[in-house]
Amino acid sequence: MLKGKNILLGVSGGIAAYKAIALTSKLTQAGANVKVIMTESATKFVTPLSFQAISRNEVYLDTFDEKDPSKIAHIDLADWPDFFLLAPATANIIGKIANGLADDMLSTTLLATDKPVYIAPAMNVHMYQHPAVQRNMQILDGWGYRFIEPGEGYLACGYVGKGRLEEPETIVTLLQQEVTRTLKWKGKKVLISAGPTREPIDAVRYFSNYSSGKMGYELAKAAVREGAEVHLVTGPTTLEDPDNVKTYQVTTAEEMFNKISELYPAMDIVIKSAAVADYRPVVQTDRKMKKQDGNLFIELERTKDILKYLGEQKGHQYLVGFAAETDHVKAYGKEKLYKKNLDAIIINDVSNKEIGFQSDFNEVIFLTKDGVEQTISKSKKEVIAKQLITFIENEIRKD
Repeated sequence: MLKGKNILLGVSGGIAAYKAIALTSKLTQAGANVKVIMTESATKFVTPLSFQAISRNEVYLDTFDEKDPSKIAHIDLADWPDFFLLAPATANIIGKIANGLADDMLSTTLLATDKPVYIAPAMNVHMYQHPAVQRNMQILDGWGYRFIEPGEGYLACGYVGKGRLEEPETIVTLLQQEVTRTLKWKGKKVLISAGPTREPIDAVRYFSNYSSGKMGYELAKAAVREGAEVHLVTGPTTLEDPDNVKTYQVTTAEEMFNKISELYPAMDIVIKSAAVADYRPVVQTDRKMKKQDGNLFIELERTKDILKYLGEQKGHQYLVGFAAETDHVKAYGKEKLYKKNLDAIIINDVSNKEIGFQSDFNEVIFLTKDGVEQTISKSKKEVIAKQLITFIENEIRKD
């Protein structure tokens, strides 16, 4: 599956660089054409000659070492591969790419390439968990870079934890799978709702909820990666619009209903993860209400039930809802699934402060109208989003 594929391997300066020699060997044995770029720091751990002997190709070290005057080396290299593999990827090189820095051959070529880039991090467990490193990886993930998660175990620094470069055999297997992977949702139109709504009381106050929008945004990113045309209708959040997603900003439940109902007929898959207000004030004023003695009573009226409406209007669409519950979580979620004519529902317990609203983590149950049940234990929302896309795709294929 890798036979004849051009692979550009970037080796940065960590102790795991020694594994990159075995990785080069495995890739070459699989029939790939491998060229290697090393950072100066990487040469402190392993020699360029080792990679040259195994790959039978020149190893690139210096941005300014232009051997062929008819070409600019880093641009020529950036255009050459079918994909770019960065292994090991240190915290330093990940930070460089995320911040657009290009001060050596490897970082310059990485910024110049438009080929798929696979990143296999390797570093101390505390470095890997540092907020700056996590932020940089999230930025790159949002740009479409693909990560090969590090393994857990004994690290060269003496710590035990996550940060060990994935084994060369596993990396080769993952790359082989990627080569044969088809985009699950290519040609599909997907509508996702996210975030809270705000129902105004007066000029300065509103009713809302704790939804951050993170789960919906991660679902949008995951759907785009599978080739879908994604439309995201979102309430107010602090999140940046996902790349390659058509994003519509709304505020109230009424605005969300109007936009979703407008888009709905043309959609193939709809995932409604927004936390929409069930009630809004009957009377709203554009002036600030002044504080008075005694209690204040605000009469509320029901907002439109968006999910119920979608279930009633459902034709060819595959409709997925969310149920954020605090009690009898599974039972209430199941009731909502059938009552609103959904194809599937994603249930989570928002009483657990370690997951759900505001958290980067979640834990969910995926339940279908046919009784299929899948549980995803506590994981990052981006990981859960990818798994949910797979679950939904498996159900669609059955139809």
